[in-house]
Amino acid sequence: MQPHKSSVSKYLILLAVLVCTFILMAGFKNPDRLLDSNSNATTHTVTIFRMKYHPAQLNVRKGDTVVWINKDFVPHDVTEATNKKWTSKPLKQGEKWYRVITEDINYYCDLHKVMKGVITIIK
Repeated sequence: MQPHKSSVSKYLILLAVLVCTFILMAGFKNPDRLLDSNSNATTHTVTIFRMKYHPAQLNVRKGDTVVWINKDFVPHDVTEATNKKWTSKPLKQGEKWYRVITEDINYYCDLHKVMKGVITIIK
């Protein structure tokens, strides 16, 4: 009986390795798919340039991602305005910062308080 248990264990280990390999390969093709439960999620871009967010008002669906890209010559950040629940680090020229949107957001640049933006979730 011992040889039978040994061969079954080998097949189970081989099966586990194959399943893990498949999962890893699927993740490398589209790593966001493994992390994002909303398959209809979209990525939106907000460009920071000339001391403004472009667009300053953005409509997204819940679960969409927004990426801010600093194309200005000076650093800027992205800070939640109502309670300062979150903030990005100061973004140098060419740097990006991402956030998955789960609620309406008013935000601003804490380094340049005149810079403001709004993200609204559409139904």
